[in-house]
Amino acid sequence: MVVEVKSRMEATEANQQRVETNILLLGAHSVGKTALTVRFLTRRFIGEYGDIESIYSRVDRVDGQEICINIWDSQAGGKSCSFSDKQLQWADGMVLVYDICDRASFEVVRQQLQLIRRSRKMSMAPVVIVGNKRDLQHRRSVSGEEGHLLAMTERCGFFEVSAAETYHGVLLVFHRLVDLVRETRALRKSMAGVRGIVRSVSAVFGKKRAE
Repeated sequence: MVVEVKSRMEATEANQQRVETNILLLGAHSVGKTALTVRFLTRRFIGEYGDIESIYSRVDRVDGQEICINIWDSQAGGKSCSFSDKQLQWADGMVLVYDICDRASFEVVRQQLQLIRRSRKMSMAPVVIVGNKRDLQHRRSVSGEEGHLLAMTERCGFFEVSAAETYHGVLLVFHRLVDLVRETRALRKSMAGVRGIVRSVSAVFGKKRAE
């Protein structure tokens, strides 16, 4: 199922192309993945969902550029850390969600991150780690320092949010990942350009040596 939610934005310049960013949402069951997605899409919070795996879309304007943000809300379920090669091939970046009141869900994120880094395509992919349910501080079992340390060690972004309480914090999560994806694309484009120059120079010098 694909749902598109268009936010209000300024008119796009005629010559500006819309850019797409594919975000894969991972984490254990009941950590609030769908709640985060729906909060981002609609600004509303809904606490109960069925196990329906969907791809949602929202058109946003980030730093003056029109971005179509596609979100694959993965429903692997249980305490499983599994995900498919198809999902990895689709994704430009990932949000890994855990429940700050559930240490087992934090360990699932740690394991998923290890699997992602072993993938050739996703080894350097932008990842944002999110500790959800910040409103339940009295039940916290994972400290903010632990989340920060994991993110710093694995070169990831990090946020603690409450999908139940605020929209702005959730918005920052997705917009930060969009920024990281754009930076990664620019870096890859730059590296591809350098490799092209090196190949051209090598070809010229190879031709001269052969003459």
